[in-house]
Amino acid sequence: MNIATLLPQAALRWTNLTALQSSSGQRLTFGQFHDRVRRLAYWFEKGIQLRPGDRVVLFMENRMEYPEIMFATWYAGLVVVPVNAKLHAREFSHILRSSEASIAFISNKNADAIVTAGSDTPCTFINVDEGAYQACFGDGKASLVERDPNDLAWLFYTSGTTGKPKGAMQSHRNLYAMLNGFLDKVKKVEPGQALYHGAPMSHGSGYYTLPFMANGGCQIIPASGGFDVEELCQILSEHPSVSFFAAPTMVKRILDRPDLLTKSVLSGLDRIIYGGGPMYLRDLERAHDVFGHKLVQIYGQGECPMTITVLDEAQHKDTGHPRYRTRLSSVGQAQSGIEIKIVDPVGNVLPAGETGEILVRGDAVMLGYWNNAEASAATIKEGWLHTGDVGHLDEDNFLYLTDRSKDVIISGGTNVYPREVEEVLLQHPDVKEVSVIGAADADWGERVVACIATQEGKHCSPEELGRFCATQLARFKLPKEYRFYSELPKNATGKILKTTLRDQVGEIGTGSHH
Repeated sequence: MNIATLLPQAALRWTNLTALQSSSGQRLTFGQFHDRVRRLAYWFEKGIQLRPGDRVVLFMENRMEYPEIMFATWYAGLVVVPVNAKLHAREFSHILRSSEASIAFISNKNADAIVTAGSDTPCTFINVDEGAYQACFGDGKASLVERDPNDLAWLFYTSGTTGKPKGAMQSHRNLYAMLNGFLDKVKKVEPGQALYHGAPMSHGSGYYTLPFMANGGCQIIPASGGFDVEELCQILSEHPSVSFFAAPTMVKRILDRPDLLTKSVLSGLDRIIYGGGPMYLRDLERAHDVFGHKLVQIYGQGECPMTITVLDEAQHKDTGHPRYRTRLSSVGQAQSGIEIKIVDPVGNVLPAGETGEILVRGDAVMLGYWNNAEASAATIKEGWLHTGDVGHLDEDNFLYLTDRSKDVIISGGTNVYPREVEEVLLQHPDVKEVSVIGAADADWGERVVACIATQEGKHCSPEELGRFCATQLARFKLPKEYRFYSELPKNATGKILKTTLRDQVGEIGTGSHH
């Protein structure tokens, strides 16, 4: 059960249909794409003697090479390790070492810093913007390597409350479950329909490559390598049926450009699948007014990729239902093959309407964490994934998220983990205490706020702290706001009260910005 089997099947059925194209004009048919994947897989096997189970890192922006490296990796029985291209070199270095990757594919955008970060590892670096990448494609063509359903296919690094990224191990079975859930509940894909990759292919957009590949869909890679509203609108005006995955902040950025949303642009839009953060009801209703009922919401985690719940197109359209607006504030119902229950702190199942931790079971749930048996045992118990998210189910099994017990901040659809930012800020000599929290933000879903108590007699500015953090953290993790206290609020045992800080920030509104 190798997930790469999708490609030879598609190449036989839709040989001359476009599989992959760039908005700059590059194009590959399914037949051509399959040929390139087999040549690269042959190089993995014969050129550098990789063995099934070895890890292959992708650390670059969205580009034409991304899906061919992914599929060649699986074709050869190897493991894909896609890494967010926005990560700091120090963060990338940790993943490189943890995954014990044999080879990493990078691009000019991050080549210098990244090669330095991995200079003391045995990993081989290939820059796809240089001739060394094209030299990987010889005359030899690999045969598909058979894999067991539970063999590792995708190693997804997601930080935990410790601040160190953990590798969620996703098997071929997990990816097939995600694919089938998508085609059953999220969107039917027809040959020739397109998937636009504006969101990172290291995350949600990359997963959705699979259902489109399975059904003869085309992958559209933006020439910019990421999300650009003008570029997206140009693509929509040129293609009759385009879908894409988007964080709510991306949807909002499109809505903020009504000058670009012409009739021809809107007619090219098939579906927006949104997730990765809260979509405010006001913004969702505005999206319905502009796009029509072309939105679908999903809720998932790295530990159960893209596949926990779905609020489908029909539910977005069901305006006559007496609880319509309430349901729009949910994350929908369980996807195919997924069970959900809400439990109290000792594991008792709670009835509808009562809030507790969300537990999930099904074929999409990860195998566990890479080289971390303790965290795996704490997260998956008796087959149930303990998500760390808090919420409730209503009487119709719609799931409502009310909090995230892991304290994760979701800013612009990307996870930011407070402990990681706190660890950096505490290295500053003038910082005595720090607590990093998320505050509601109309543009980003949540913004990162650092609450700081300085050493006695010391003072530091938001600008200074911003520069300090920028030496160790990716831009999207940098606090957007700093608040200064003489003492941070604590409980009787001396633990900082994040809930109190959140309440204070919520009452005051925006403060010192950087």
